[in-house]
Order: sequence, then structure tokens, then C-alpha cells
Amino acid sequence: MDKPNARFQSFKEFYPFYLQEHSNSTCRRLHFIGTSLILIIIAAAVVRGTYGLLWFVPLAGYGFAWVGHFFFEHNRPATFKYPLYSLLGDWVMYRDMLIGRVAF
Repeated sequence: MDKPNARFQSFKEFYPFYLQEHSNSTCRRLHFIGTSLILIIIAAAVVRGTYGLLWFVPLAGYGFAWVGHFFFEHNRPATFKYPLYSLLGDWVMYRDMLIGRVAF
């Protein structure tokens, strides 16, 4: 199901495609940095009570990911076509990188 017009019926079906779209290690690392920054920003906003920091969440998440795709992976982020599966895919890939299932 790696065709550009493929429609995925489940996240389980989508995730292998998502990993294929992140075959470049620099792209994956940039995703990891962006996702880590999201967690740090949310924690800082909650601890400090400065919820205005949350405006930086999309910038950190999408900024690092899109640089990875446009300059290293040379593809369009899956977010444009599969926004919910892509968001879930990022968190699953993050977890998989932390536990060693997906290489840094």
C-alpha cells in the first residue's frame, strides 16, 4: 500500500507506510527532537502556568518534521494526506525509537 493514492483502512495498515516515509535517519532524528520539544514545552507550560507557551507546540512539532521531509527525506509529509494517522504515527515512532524498535 505504498501507492500515492492508497487509502488506509486502519492505523495498523498505515504505520508501515509511515515508517517507509521516514527511512532517512536525519528525518527521524528531527522528528524525535520536535516531539521531545513538544513534551518539554507542555511540561514547562503546566509547571510555570504560562499556557501561552503552548503556541510553540505546532512550531516545534511541525517545524522539525517538515525540515526533515523537505531537506533530507525529499518527500511530502504524510500529515498533508493523513493528518490523524500521521499524528499517531509520530508518537508511535517516537516510542519505537525510545525502545529501540526503530533506529535513530
